[in-house]
Amino acid sequence: MFAVYAESFSSDDPLAGLVVGERPDPIAPDGWTTVTVKAAALNHHDLWSLRGVGLKSDALPMILGCDAAGYDEDGNEVVVHAVVSDPHWRGDETLDPRRSLLSERHQGTFADKVVVPRANVVPKPASLSFEEAACLPTAWLTAYRMLFTQGGLKAGDTVLVQGAGGGVATALIALARAGGLRVLATSRDEAKRAKAVELGAHEAFESGARLPVKVDAVMETVGRATWSHSVRSLRPGGKIVTSGATSGPNLDDAELTRIFFLQLSVIGSTMGTSAELASLVNLLDSTGLRPVIDRVIPMTEAREGFAAMASGDVFGKIVFNR
Repeated sequence: MFAVYAESFSSDDPLAGLVVGERPDPIAPDGWTTVTVKAAALNHHDLWSLRGVGLKSDALPMILGCDAAGYDEDGNEVVVHAVVSDPHWRGDETLDPRRSLLSERHQGTFADKVVVPRANVVPKPASLSFEEAACLPTAWLTAYRMLFTQGGLKAGDTVLVQGAGGGVATALIALARAGGLRVLATSRDEAKRAKAVELGAHEAFESGARLPVKVDAVMETVGRATWSHSVRSLRPGGKIVTSGATSGPNLDDAELTRIFFLQLSVIGSTMGTSAELASLVNLLDSTGLRPVIDRVIPMTEAREGFAAMASGDVFGKIVFNR
């Protein structure tokens, strides 16, 4: 079958190990099902995999991709949940110490077919296109859990979204606005700030700018480049919810004094559960809210999408279709 996969790693030139070609058809073990992929979304996770982060060399070649929407074996339209937990685990899948994402230990979604546990498929409503639905399992699910599960935010709260432009950040802005929050956003790029306002942010600011108000929570996916600003933007008792560090994981100054003096909370958030994915899908079905898609590219041209993400020339999701 056709597939887009990692053949080798390179921290300096991640696309050097990317192959667009053929792989054997997958065989679904007991309790798993085969999904015929119609659309799949690109994530930073896929670029990190090509750098050898989260993916071991003995797992190569590995089909990349966490997100997909398509048809199950009975012809039903479904969305694929990317978190694969231990079969004996019960409860929140994101807390299973043996969990993984598709394309880490199990072959991913950038292919004609992907096999997943039966519990990892969620019905796709007819109102969502395959391309829209494919955006949800990683970026949008991550944003949903950050805001409403880990963040515990409610209508009327004020939230700051750092680094408007990426898939998670655009999802955070749209979902926060839909949830009745006051939304502030930042970006180094003037055009991305304007787009953030179009998407639903009440105001957008230059990265690092002093805000007109202290916020209840900051949604942090950037890391080192924005961390100090995130801490300093919070009201006493506020919280940072962090799900990534695209600018690097190491901090020169963690602002610990400010964190303990103002009794701030730092909360980690990773992906989401299949139940949260089902709730997110229902939310979009009932409200008409839709993911921001930067571009849709045939999966055969996947290298173009990877190059765009590597350059940072993206606002919203890059989607591959078949």
